[in-house]
Amino acid sequence: MSASANPPTTSRLPALDVLRAVGAAGVVGHHVGFATGVTVNAGWGGWLARLDVGVALFFLLSGFLLFRPYALAAATGERRPATSRYLWRRAVRILPAYWLAVGVCLLLLAPRGPAPLADWLRHLTFTQIYQPGQLRAGLAQTWSLATEVAFYLLLPALAGLALGRRRWRPVRAVVVTAAGIAVTAAWIAAMAAGWLDLGLHTMWLPAYGGWFGGGMALAVVHVALRTGTAPPGWRLLDDLGAAPLACWSVALGLFAVATTPLAGPRDLAEPTAGEFGTKLMLYLAIAVLLMLPLAFGPGTAVRDAVSLPLARGLGAVSYGLFLWHPLVLESIYLGTGRPTFTGDLLTTFTLTLLGGLLLGTLSYALVERPLLRVAARWPGRSGRGGGSARPAGTGRTGRWSGRFGRRLGSTADSQSATTLVSPKS
Repeated sequence: MSASANPPTTSRLPALDVLRAVGAAGVVGHHVGFATGVTVNAGWGGWLARLDVGVALFFLLSGFLLFRPYALAAATGERRPATSRYLWRRAVRILPAYWLAVGVCLLLLAPRGPAPLADWLRHLTFTQIYQPGQLRAGLAQTWSLATEVAFYLLLPALAGLALGRRRWRPVRAVVVTAAGIAVTAAWIAAMAAGWLDLGLHTMWLPAYGGWFGGGMALAVVHVALRTGTAPPGWRLLDDLGAAPLACWSVALGLFAVATTPLAGPRDLAEPTAGEFGTKLMLYLAIAVLLMLPLAFGPGTAVRDAVSLPLARGLGAVSYGLFLWHPLVLESIYLGTGRPTFTGDLLTTFTLTLLGGLLLGTLSYALVERPLLRVAARWPGRSGRGGGSARPAGTGRTGRWSGRFGRRLGSTADSQSATTLVSPKS
């Protein structure tokens, strides 16, 4: 694959938006399955329990999409994305909608009147995961966002470590980024030795170094393939990307394995260190196999089909769905007086999904998108390695995708949906 055939641009990867939409719907199914008791009580409940594979999917996407501009700049000799601009964009993308959701949940769902100031401070500063038992009603899923924020803050330093400041060395970059798997392995070993707590430290960033690092390594390979600087063996990923049926069939088989007790219990019981590690590795493999056909290889009919404007729009509002669907689910149970672990699965899922999509769409239209426009205008144009500063949705991609599409190839516009769930729920 020559560099001329694949110019080194921050081209959009619209097919990846469908992963956000599918992952978000899966996470809703995971939460609803647990709330209705189906996850624990039904023989097939393991399939619902493992829909938290969305954790791996979205962490992998974060590593891939956010590291890709750094790798591209290194490969082409362009200036890297400015750290101040990168952090500004991440803050504008994540904080306003998140703070709004925190305020609403702490005001409406506090069991005994207004939530104490400590709860507000912990959730507003993403420190709710660093002490046990601090995740509040409607906000338990935000553990994953707190973990992502830690990754966001470290990413510029990780880019400097992996890419260096001299010539483009993709093999070295892959080795350094893939070392996140070793970090995760050491973290699990510390859990097995009893040095770390399986109830608390499974939410901290080192536990997911392999997932973020895997996405970063894939970004290096992707850039190397598109700029004609990849070793011959790396073309295997393009070959796999050209075979979506094979990739997704293997992913389904691995998902079936994950539904067994090998990946830990379905309920709130803590897994062993071995079960937790097995789950992490299975989920990483599944996420990679789901992503490959949508990011690697030549364009296919499948990729075109999943790049439709509707799928891209659903991907754009998936962050709002992540933020608001637990509030909808809690409201269903509180409003009807329904006991926990009861209720019809299909009805509850439909109401939660539709309610979450409605609130997520409002969040995107009224909060997220207007502020993204502001972020695109300040503090000036991005560095050449950071891609265009034009806000998402200004291209000629149709009315819906123009409104909700993302420019996945640039630091300015890549969005991490972080539609994730607690490892305990």
